[in-house]
Amino acid sequence: MSDVPEQLTLDLDGWEGPLDLLLSLARAQKVDLREISILALVEQYLRYVERARVLQLELAADYLVMAAWLAYLKSALLLPRDPEVEPDADELATRLQLRLERLDAMRDAGARLMARDRLGRDVFRRAAPEGLRTVRRAQWTADLYELMTAYGRVSARSRPVMHVVHDREVMTLEAAIARVAALVGSAVDWRAIEAFLPEQASVALRRSALASSFLAALELARQGRVELRQEAPFAPLYLRRPAA
Repeated sequence: MSDVPEQLTLDLDGWEGPLDLLLSLARAQKVDLREISILALVEQYLRYVERARVLQLELAADYLVMAAWLAYLKSALLLPRDPEVEPDADELATRLQLRLERLDAMRDAGARLMARDRLGRDVFRRAAPEGLRTVRRAQWTADLYELMTAYGRVSARSRPVMHVVHDREVMTLEAAIARVAALVGSAVDWRAIEAFLPEQASVALRRSALASSFLAALELARQGRVELRQEAPFAPLYLRRPAA
């Protein structure tokens, strides 16, 4: 245990008591600082610090600030002051008091935190902790268009794919060969290939019949059963029965 007092008590000419009280009274102008000896204040402070050493070093630092402000307040009383350069002494003393109160509050909060129970020293963890169960609940927000769009996407992925081939009117190559061979057998003069197409047929059937009839004419010409004539490229194609 240390025998150093917690408060710095001064014994000066015109004052005897704690330093912080002297500072408060000086700020309120209830003590005449002109009667206070700064030299005696410094000597008593040095003796206090010598006794405090390391154990009360923080408290001694606070008292040093207080003593410095007392010296500054006394110098402000003795020396002429320029109001445009230096602030008011009362304002400086008020700032000092607020800062010291804030410092005391921080130290008190730190002391309360350090005095709490510590894990591993005062309290201990449970050997088999149960943990916490997390419960998640989804909350969806969507309008009618978004719901229909999402349903369409899911339905398109899950719907079976069916490939349907539409029935079209076509003429096969075998039917074209039989038709051209039958019609060219009775033709003596040259006839255009369009004459061998079926009458009253749809547009799609006439296109298919024209293509199949052209292939049929080439095949019959290869076999020597018809003769072909075309006067120019992309000109009409004519067919007739071979001359005897």
